Amino acid sequence: MAKEADQPREWTPASIREVATGFQASRVLLTAIELRIFSVMTSEGLTSAEVASRIGSEARATDRLLNALCAIGLLWKRQGRFRNTSASARFLDESSPEFVAGLGHTAGLWRTWSGLTESVRQGTPAPRPAINDRGDSWVKPFIAAMHYRAQQQAPVVAGLISLDGVARVLDVGGGSGAFAMAFVKRQPHVTAVVFDLPAVAPLAQRHINEAGLSDRITVQVGDYLQDPLPGGFDLVFLSAVVHSNGLAENEALLRSCAGALNPGGRAAVVDWVMDDDRVNPAQGAFFAINMLVGTERGDTFTEPEIRGWMTAAGLAPGPRIATGFGPEILIGIKPPTG
Repeated sequence: MAKEADQPREWTPASIREVATGFQASRVLLTAIELRIFSVMTSEGLTSAEVASRIGSEARATDRLLNALCAIGLLWKRQGRFRNTSASARFLDESSPEFVAGLGHTAGLWRTWSGLTESVRQGTPAPRPAINDRGDSWVKPFIAAMHYRAQQQAPVVAGLISLDGVARVLDVGGGSGAFAMAFVKRQPHVTAVVFDLPAVAPLAQRHINEAGLSDRITVQVGDYLQDPLPGGFDLVFLSAVVHSNGLAENEALLRSCAGALNPGGRAAVVDWVMDDDRVNPAQGAFFAINMLVGTERGDTFTEPEIRGWMTAAGLAPGPRIATGFGPEILIGIKPPTG
């Protein structure tokens, strides 16, 4: 564990207050995203009343929000008219090809994180429906956020996992199918199955169809915590899955994954891998808080914990592979027959 002298930041009353009030700029941005302010802007600019008319909001309150967006550098204001900056036009306008999708999900996280104090007191998140029962207003922004992340990470991960001897891939909790798409693009003979909940499956199918890969990737509906996984795969892949579950659930899940593998096949877990003291990596420590407020038993886990599930499932230890973007890859190998 890091000693006090090793801490990288020298804290002062001012820096403490800066962290404590950091939510203000975050909330201004997330409200602007929820109201689609950057997407309704025009190149010639709009008055606050015109913006309010376009988004269906109250004029004075909209004006104050727009002023705050100017204060943090995401809008310009001149002669009473507001317009996007080059950065907001590029990254925050929904019509831009570089739009940072998924901030709607971040706005949802704001609400769950607001219950952190009670979650720590009680050890439980605020009561919420199961993911499959939360409706499109939650599921669509969530999958959009996961797809945005996965589009950047999937080609990297697919390039780090050997596909020698792999003909069929099972992407468990595969979300939008971005990782499955990256695997089949790497090798022309590889096919994949995305296994996910009924509310998620149509969104995955849409992304797969748009990529022109519906002949090589199929979507199977199921709940990996309750339903058996299909079998006959050479690689079972779990990205950003184990952090949503508790220890016992993950042990059972890895047993299911082992059962879905052909002899000699591999299971790949991509997630935060914490040091034994659970302090580092720092993003993983914060993600553990995200799981505390948002799930019943989710967490970030250490390598011995993840390896333990694999060993209990009869998988031999494989390599640990750094990705360069935070989460790492742990491989478990099913022994060949004979």
